[in-house]
Amino acid sequence: MSEFASVLRSWRDRVRPEEVGLPAGAGRRTSGLRREELAALAGVSVDYVIRLEQGRATNPSPQMLGALATALRLSVEERDHLFRVAGAAAPSRQVVPRHVTPGVQRIVDRLGDVPLAVFTATHDIVLWNDLWAALNGDPEQYAGIERNLVWRHFMHGHDGVAWDDTHQEEFSSDLAADLRAAVGRYPADRGLAELVARLRRESPEFERRWETGRIAEHRASRKTVTTPVGPIEIDCDVLSVPGGDLRIVVYTAVPGTEDAAKLDLLRVTGLQELSPTVTPR
Repeated sequence: MSEFASVLRSWRDRVRPEEVGLPAGAGRRTSGLRREELAALAGVSVDYVIRLEQGRATNPSPQMLGALATALRLSVEERDHLFRVAGAAAPSRQVVPRHVTPGVQRIVDRLGDVPLAVFTATHDIVLWNDLWAALNGDPEQYAGIERNLVWRHFMHGHDGVAWDDTHQEEFSSDLAADLRAAVGRYPADRGLAELVARLRRESPEFERRWETGRIAEHRASRKTVTTPVGPIEIDCDVLSVPGGDLRIVVYTAVPGTEDAAKLDLLRVTGLQELSPTVTPR
């Protein structure tokens, strides 16, 4: 058995179903994930997982390896080992990190009572919980560049979000400045370069802010979001993940207020049409 097949099987066996939001159930032959469960989490076929574990599938793509690493809750070091033994180069430190570490995944799992999402340094959404989807719309309906917050802000606006002109200007300026800082940190990331080029070409508002040369990070704000249970005023805080350059965005309402009561109601009514589990995207 190859090293790749060996570690893939070993890491699948060590992930408990409850760690990924699945019921442990009775009568399981293994305490870890079944092949079909790993396949569902990684977005591949069960047959492909079987062929990988038997060494019959070769040269998995970097995208596939990244999906497997996230589904298996691998550390950065383990993810890099998985890439190398698969014959692929480990992700460069000069490109934007997208790997969701086990610790970040646990934070999302545990904080299901507040809307929460994880973004990359370029504001691509990579993970969210059901309450985030109920409040903001389900990101699952978008793909590619449409999952990028900066792109959607400048190209589509923020329907259902109310803030004053001053906040609008500050938020827009911060997003452009934050993206410029990312360009400096990740000069080899072609996706980031293409995103900036398209925004500069297609959004005069982004170009105006880009030309200022400002460097900054967006950390906190307050806004009102229109929801099925009425408008909710929320505080938005952005937490940094050391080492991985991910951002955890958390929405909260002041306890004891009508807004907090509406958020509680949304937690009950707004999730009925959504999946009951949180999975990596």
